[in-house]
Parts: sequence; structure tokens; C-alpha cells
Amino acid sequence: MLAILHPNTPLDSEGYRQTLHYLENLPGVSLRVHEVQGASQRLTEIYLLGDTKSLDKEEIEALPAVERAIRISDDYRILGRHKDDRRQSGFNYNGVEFNQDNLNVFAGLCAVDVPEHVEMILKALEDQGEVCTRMGAYKPRTNPYSFQGHGKGCLPWVFEKAGKHGIKVIAMEITHESHIEEIDTCLEKLGRPTGVMLQVGTRNTQNFELLKAIGRQSTYPVLLKRGFGITLNESLNAAEYLASEGNANVVFCLRGMKTEAGQPHRNMVDFAHVPAVKRLTRMPVCVDPSHSVGSREASPDGILDVMHATAQGVIAGANMVLVDFHPKPEKALVDGPQALLMKELSAYLEDIRLCHDTWKKRRDIYQRLKDSAPE
Repeated sequence: MLAILHPNTPLDSEGYRQTLHYLENLPGVSLRVHEVQGASQRLTEIYLLGDTKSLDKEEIEALPAVERAIRISDDYRILGRHKDDRRQSGFNYNGVEFNQDNLNVFAGLCAVDVPEHVEMILKALEDQGEVCTRMGAYKPRTNPYSFQGHGKGCLPWVFEKAGKHGIKVIAMEITHESHIEEIDTCLEKLGRPTGVMLQVGTRNTQNFELLKAIGRQSTYPVLLKRGFGITLNESLNAAEYLASEGNANVVFCLRGMKTEAGQPHRNMVDFAHVPAVKRLTRMPVCVDPSHSVGSREASPDGILDVMHATAQGVIAGANMVLVDFHPKPEKALVDGPQALLMKELSAYLEDIRLCHDTWKKRRDIYQRLKDSAPE
């Protein structure tokens, strides 16, 4: 069962103390408290775990701080959608809204290489009015002899340059619990010129101890990539690991499935699952066309496959795009052949806006149809 408190309930209020005291003393029930910060209000959600079948929903709703109670199913208890569930989707982080209706583009370097390339990327994004990027400092690689990323050594100048160009959120993959502290220490030392969304790569989707560690911190939201060789249900449960530890500010990323059936692309593009994930959960959904397609091949219409794949995800309702750009792909240390060129950035962003506007128009068509249907 889930108890949702009245918006902006002070945690030091008498009503909150009375409510928590009552819930803490329910036999056979443990509590998980989640704070959800929206654009205009803060919501407190209290999850009642354990033997909750016998609990009286009306009794819970009669508690002084409780606005309403919801019985929840076993699937994705925190992040999932449940019957009569009117909870908001998404969250606000560092002034940027992430929900199931809007769209944020994270264009940038798959792997940070030299300061000059970081500067060129961030300047181009600033010129286009973008406030998000991707920057890979830690890079897990299949080959142990391949470039593994500059790690914490590049964090100071990446963060400083991001602040200089007005970048508010950097998607940055981490591969070990210690990376959280390295990022946090660096940002604090610099006066927090930007923000970071911790990215869990496809190889770590079922690294449960790493997921628990990331979930125990609430400073940074999380971008969780789907595991490339596991089911959607298994990947969504990985996201639930994060939320069950306390951090429900999670964006779910579709990045393609590893299978020979996906050829000639690097992976089988799975962007048809965008609306499925939004239906099953309250998470914003990201698409990663770069790692799905993995090349710069173009169709006869002159449009690159990666751009077609992006359009397919966005027009289906994606809320975030994670995409590789590089000023000099031939010098990139990771995935250069799939990176888009700086001269393509403006057109790419225009294409994305067109597709997002089309999704909104499609949504309105079917909303009108729903509204006109007889009861």
C-alpha cells in the first residue's frame, strides 16, 4: 500500500509525526519514505511493505497528513503505475524538468578526450539554447586494452566548462560506487557549476550492488540503460532496485537489443517500447539512437539511419534523447564512426522538435477521440 501525504507537508509538523508514528507501529509492516520534488510542490510518499492486505484503506486515509492511499501491485511497486494512481511522473533537477510529456536532448561526447573538443561541443549546444549534454568520463569496455576513460582527472575541466556555457545537467556513466563520491567531491569543490545525472550502462543493469549504492543517494537522478541481452521486465526491475533504496528520480533508456537479428545495425532498435514503458511505469523514457544504430549509414532519402531511429523514438513519445556528437570523429577515442558531426547539430535538433510537436498533435487526436466517446 502507498500513502501519499498532502503536498508540501512539513516533516517536522505534528500531523506528520502522528501519521508516521501510527504507520511505524503497524504489525508486520515496514516503511519506505520517498520525497518527490516537482516544479511547484514537494510530495511525500510512504510505501507500506509487508503484510498490508488486511489494512483498512479508509483508516490510512483518515490519518492527519495523508491525502490518499493506493493499493499497489507487486510489479514495480514504486516506479510502476497502479489502479487509481494519480501520482505525477518525473521530477525536477537543477532547474530542468523530466517527465513523460516533455523532451530533453543530451548531445555530447561518448567519451571525453581533450578539453578543446569539450569546449567546442558545449559552445555549440549553448548557441542552440540547449542545457543538457552527455560526457563520458568513466568508460567500461569489452576489450581490457581499450581506452577506459580519463576518470576523475577530467571532471574539473568538464564541470567548469559546463558551467561556463550554461549546461545544467550532464549524463555521466559510472561503473563503481566510488565514482559517486568523486563526482560529488569535484562538484562541491567547484561550487556546483552544473549538475550530473548518473548513468548506469547496459553492462551494469544487473549489477545489483551498484544499483543499491546509487539508489541510496538522492542528490543525483539516474539514467538507467536497458540491459542489452535481458527482457524488458528484468530491466524495469533493475530500475525498481534504485527506487527501492530511496531514489525514484529515474529515467529509463532504450538503447537497442544485442542480437544478430538487428543487423545491419549495431543492435536491434527497440524504440517501439517507448509507449510500453510509459504505460507500465511513471518513468520518463530516453532513447539512445547512437548505440542502437552504431553507424553513419544513410538511406536513399539522404537521412542517416541514426536520425530516422531518433525520429521513431521521439514521435512515439520519448522524453529524452542521448546521442553522440564529436567535432572530429576520426580522432574520437570511443565510438567515433557513429558520432554525428557538429554541422549536423542544428538540423538534428530541428528534426527532433518537429517529431516532438508531431507526437503532441497525435496525442491530441486520440484524446479528442477519447473525450467524444460515450460513457
